[in-house]
Amino acid sequence: MNITQAELQTVCGVTSKLPVNEFPEFAFAGRSNVGKSSLINALVNRKALARTSSQPGKTQTINFYFLNKAFYFVDLPGYGYAKVTKELVAKWGKMIERYLITSKQLRCIFLLVDIRHEPSENDKAMYAWIVDRGLRPVVIATKADKIKRSQLAAQTKLIRTALSMAPEDTLIVTSSSAKTGLADVWKVMEERLAPATV
Repeated sequence: MNITQAELQTVCGVTSKLPVNEFPEFAFAGRSNVGKSSLINALVNRKALARTSSQPGKTQTINFYFLNKAFYFVDLPGYGYAKVTKELVAKWGKMIERYLITSKQLRCIFLLVDIRHEPSENDKAMYAWIVDRGLRPVVIATKADKIKRSQLAAQTKLIRTALSMAPEDTLIVTSSSAKTGLADVWKVMEERLAPATV
């Protein structure tokens, strides 16, 4: 998809009221430093739409990016970051939960995991929580450029097994720096957008 317009429209903190949007939303969830901001930038072909950082826990708000005046990317705060207080972690969790439960326009949740490692307990809990709500998250395995091609099959199998993914559930392997897998992510979104544009 050709992105001709992209802007950060709304930023919500832990006490903010969530916006009531009229356009479809695609949410990006994942642990701190998994590459959410880098993936968003790669998908829209912008270098700095979403702020990236080598410091985990940079995204501490829910950020709504309005694209082509037609749909939103929703960047959720990273979870599992140890250097913030448990109280703040709990508030972030409630904020993410509130968004996922209340959004009327949510078309898909992308759950990002690092392909180099087995999903963490937080990853497993997040995946299970989403599935328990009757939603089917699309798992995106990031940082594929960091492992050998010969390792891809074993690592994707490890992720599927650890998350107890069903055979029909989607897992997409990506690399933001190498721009691989992005077309597959867009394909999922275009399929979810189609009913809304009829």
